[in-house]
Amino acid sequence: MDTTPETPEATPSIFNFILGFLIVGLAWGFTTPFIRRAAVHHNPPAHPILQRPSIKSSWLRTKIYSTFFGVTDLLRNWRYALPLVINLTGSIWFFLLIGKAELSLMVPIVNTLAFLFTVLGEWWVERKVIGRDTWIGMTLSLIGIALCVQSKNAAAKNP
Repeated sequence: MDTTPETPEATPSIFNFILGFLIVGLAWGFTTPFIRRAAVHHNPPAHPILQRPSIKSSWLRTKIYSTFFGVTDLLRNWRYALPLVINLTGSIWFFLLIGKAELSLMVPIVNTLAFLFTVLGEWWVERKVIGRDTWIGMTLSLIGIALCVQSKNAAAKNP
């Protein structure tokens, strides 16, 4: 029987958490306008197989083939596929962080950052003007996150 005490797993530094939250928020938020632009401007080629009587006669076959070609056409478009892959890597980072970070802080922080980066992405991609109300909303979101973090810190100091 091993009597050596287990050493607790080292907690990542706050810098690692902040960097991870920023990466997830950036991957989820900033790529969304790029994905949207690619989807809006997407002009798929015609697929003659969809006009075959054997396909047209079956609702299920039509849906299966149409879905297959719709997905493959989008994934062949690098303007759609590249931001999608980056967006999905955000989910991988989220999965890696979720086991280490405080869940009640991580989810609102990451989602708020995704919102903020989406607004910045729309400004960058579509040249949308960020209105006064949006700036106010972004500021209030950041204040809300700061209050959540402060509340958790206060609760940790005074259990």
